Amino acid sequence: MSDAFLVVSHLSFSWPDDTPVFDGLSFAVGAGRTGLVAPNGAGKSTLLRLIAGELRPTAGSVAAEGVIGYLPQTLPLVGDLTVAEVLGVAPVIHALNAIESGDVAEEHFTTVGDDWDIEERTVAQLDRLGLGDLDLARNLSTLSGGQVISLGLAAQLLKRPDVLLLDEPTNNLDLVARGKLYDVLEDWNGCLLVISHDRALLDRMDRIAELDRGELRSYGGNFTAYEEAVRAARDVAEKNVRNAEQEVKREKRELQQARERAARRASNASKNLGNAGLPKIFAGTMKRNAQESAGKANETHTARVNDAKARLDEAGRAVRDEQKIALQLPATNVPAGRTVFHGEGLGVELGGREIFSGADLSIRGPERIALTGPNGAGKSTLLRLIHGDLEADAGQIKRADGRIAYLSQRLDLLDLDRSIAENLAAFAPAMPEAQRMNLLARFLFRGSRIHLPVRVLSGGERLRATLACVLYSEPAPQLLLLDEPTNNLDLLSVSQLESALDAYEGAFVVVSHDARFLAEIKVSRWLRLDEQRLQETGAQDPRG
Repeated sequence: MSDAFLVVSHLSFSWPDDTPVFDGLSFAVGAGRTGLVAPNGAGKSTLLRLIAGELRPTAGSVAAEGVIGYLPQTLPLVGDLTVAEVLGVAPVIHALNAIESGDVAEEHFTTVGDDWDIEERTVAQLDRLGLGDLDLARNLSTLSGGQVISLGLAAQLLKRPDVLLLDEPTNNLDLVARGKLYDVLEDWNGCLLVISHDRALLDRMDRIAELDRGELRSYGGNFTAYEEAVRAARDVAEKNVRNAEQEVKREKRELQQARERAARRASNASKNLGNAGLPKIFAGTMKRNAQESAGKANETHTARVNDAKARLDEAGRAVRDEQKIALQLPATNVPAGRTVFHGEGLGVELGGREIFSGADLSIRGPERIALTGPNGAGKSTLLRLIHGDLEADAGQIKRADGRIAYLSQRLDLLDLDRSIAENLAAFAPAMPEAQRMNLLARFLFRGSRIHLPVRVLSGGERLRATLACVLYSEPAPQLLLLDEPTNNLDLLSVSQLESALDAYEGAFVVVSHDARFLAEIKVSRWLRLDEQRLQETGAQDPRG
């Protein structure tokens, strides 16, 4: 396969209900780090599953050089597994222990193979990913979501793969864990293909591959370079559209002028022929010749108009639909200094474990608060406490009743079986139907799409539908709580979320490890929850 580690040839794939995903997709990926970007629903995860062999293409082929390692977005792991079992090293360690105990059965040596140093390599790999304190016998159910993701990556790296496929590997990772991941991938020497909305990770890539309308385009450089290339191409495409529009107008004008000239000539010729007293046969011949000449001129100009329209259509197809959200949310305004939440001496225990104690927190409008801390510190628990889903075991709380909205990681506020329009009507019953339709159009839901049930929406679409319902609910929220809102979103959806929060005039508390996202939404106050303590940090804590 020459310099390519991975070659996809004429790949086609459809789901069992005949919904097409790919049709004749071809590309090659060589050594180095490649970031794969595309809108939600374009087939990024499906493509990785096809490459990994989890799905079979309906046509075409995938050829990979050497061993493939694959880390899916959702790990199919159960809580009663041990760390060693997840890493796939438990049988080898068991065989090594048996040999050390004097059992020299051939089956143990076969199991060990060349992996005599497996324990040392395993501990070293875990340490590189910030999991050096994990006992190999520890149960998976005791680990945080971020630790499970890092453990899944360690399992793939221990395979010593030549091709490594990663699907949103930084989801649920705190900043420390993300930094460890970045360092590991920085040293990667094989072929890496990674799906991610993490712009800091994408800026560490050697190239960006964009999956768009069934084709894969490769851009040299990192994500920032890709954005600049896309922006430059969009500027050129928009200029080409303007030029093509002017060309169509010019050709139409010339066609109209040509028809008017032909009509004048025909009228003058008719008068002249009548005055000349020529025989009718000669006059008829001359009239037909004039009509044919005018017809040919008309055909020529019409063809030029059609050619100009075709060039306009081609130029229009090259222009990307930015799909921006532009909102005004005056109903969410909170006067400066108004308290929307106040808690003193807050303490919570879950499952016999103290999450935090003695925490004091006041939130005033229109503060923009980032809540940071390591995985498992209790950030989601604190959001639930602020919202009222969870009662404190200690302390006093005062809330802005009915004016607090909570967007959990699951985006589970909407009725899955009702349409987007029906959900909005439930949240904003006093809003006239025409106004609701216009509002949904501003959130990029138009035509028949407003009648889709929420259940079938992609992650980005569900986020937009949820934002429409929450931000325009009656009464509008004065405090918005968001728990890892960028997880599983494509980059376009993250940008749309940033636009919505930019228009929001109330207070919000957001849990996120996405540094670029936190910078874009103009956080004004930083809190950190760690070791059962909630404290002000003044700026983003480098530990996440």
